[in-house]
Amino acid sequence: MRDMARIGLVVHPTRDIDEPVRETRKWAAAEGSEVLQVAVSGQRRRVAELVAAADCDLILAIGGDGTTLAAIRAGEAADRPVLGVACGSLGVLTSVPANEVGHALGRFLAGDWVARALPALEVEREGKDRLVAFNDIAIVREGPGQVRAAAEADGVMFCRLAGDGCIVSTPAGSSAYTISAGGPLLAPGMAGFVLTPLPAHGASCPPLVLGPSSKLRLFALEGHGGARLEVDGRLVDSDVKGADVSYRDGAVVMVRFADEEPALTGLRRRRVIRDSARILADDDRT
Repeated sequence: MRDMARIGLVVHPTRDIDEPVRETRKWAAAEGSEVLQVAVSGQRRRVAELVAAADCDLILAIGGDGTTLAAIRAGEAADRPVLGVACGSLGVLTSVPANEVGHALGRFLAGDWVARALPALEVEREGKDRLVAFNDIAIVREGPGQVRAAAEADGVMFCRLAGDGCIVSTPAGSSAYTISAGGPLLAPGMAGFVLTPLPAHGASCPPLVLGPSSKLRLFALEGHGGARLEVDGRLVDSDVKGADVSYRDGAVVMVRFADEEPALTGLRRRRVIRDSARILADDDRT
């Protein structure tokens, strides 16, 4: 049985979270636990006294995948497990609906849960701090004109392109920006990452799936509008010159449950994956 003296909340900035916060406090009061709030970048909404992530036994994200990403960043830095609670439809990173938060906390306390080690991308730039991405990084155009960039895989030139830029994604992140850009969906649990070019002018550059030990180097060529670097959808560098990207396994522990919905089932339910129209028409006839 795991100790649960302190639960650290990370909450959605605007969504209705009253029910899961109330249920969390009710459960904590019965178990003698304390409910506090983990300070995360850009968060102005306050629902509890602030606490450092390292001083919590569990980080509880209440919102959606974006909120859970913020909790994951806090959990990675403090080496604490993260449980995602969905206020809305279940996403890729959340594990339980809002009305089941008390039950989920009880299962966690009893040890009835599965530790899912979530991988990440480590990003290094010359003279700048190391960055960590759990969904994806993107090099995209900063101003008018095209991004001109090149990609090397394990020291070998892969492609040079002029266009909108490129995305590098983890398996979890491949169902978001990457698949929207026409890239592949990496199977849950796969060790590796994928580079997907965005629309380019006159290029023939397919997505590239890399293994867990591969090293990817991206660098911006001289262009018209400059290039920016986004990490998990956040702008971190408005004038990026290059980045070295590598895969990191087990960056943070996610709390999952053996009987929860499989990731592929969730993608089908949310219509990220859709059946052929002809198959659906056959279903309608029968």
